[in-house]
Amino acid sequence: MTHIREQAIRGLKAGDVFTVIRTFTQNDTVAFGEISRDMNPIHYDERFAAAKGFRGKICHGLLVGGMITQVGGQIGWLASGMNFRFRLPVYFDDTITCVFTITEADERNRAKAEAVLTNQRGEVVIEAWLTGRLPGQTERTILAQT
Repeated sequence: MTHIREQAIRGLKAGDVFTVIRTFTQNDTVAFGEISRDMNPIHYDERFAAAKGFRGKICHGLLVGGMITQVGGQIGWLASGMNFRFRLPVYFDDTITCVFTITEADERNRAKAEAVLTNQRGEVVIEAWLTGRLPGQTERTILAQT
């Protein structure tokens, strides 16, 4: 069981922060493209990426933004909305740190969160704002058993 899951079992509140880190590869992008059917050549063709002004092929934005679901899945977050701002490209072999912060939570377990994703140079590549529901007591009991 992960530290993130353990914290969710104890109960979540505004101010809770979770951090995950991942390095993205060309293989990740190929697999994501196959699943999502996003075959934009900016992810697969150096010449096309250069023509768009990039220094190389880039990862799918939603692949990288999906780091948020790594946290959400561990804490049992049920998303009702996600808004992304893609600020900088993520290149193959970039290491991304996602900091997910619960900013609001009410007595009915409705919540808001923010996520900031940065590359290995500390540059913000994605910002996200989320709404959803935190697990209640029954769900936390089940989380403890999974």
